Amino acid sequence: MPKKEKQGVVVSNKMDKTAVVKVAEYNKHPKYHKIIETHKNYKAHDAQNACGEGDVVRIVESKPISGDKRWVVAEIVEKAR
Repeated sequence: MPKKEKQGVVVSNKMDKTAVVKVAEYNKHPKYHKIIETHKNYKAHDAQNACGEGDVVRIVESKPISGDKRWVVAEIVEKAR
């Protein structure tokens, strides 16, 4: 089974070797058929501390690294300005 990949925006990089990534998901409401945006924060391992706040990154699923870190930053898609 392939590893899951998600793309999101770095919300916080204050922890050492960890970035908090906010991932948006879009779903259609079952009754009203309006597109609803939901957010979820993921803690991702950033070994080089390369991510900054506002960067768009791609994260990949991995084995548990710590208590609540199960994702790794694969690449920085776009740096913040």
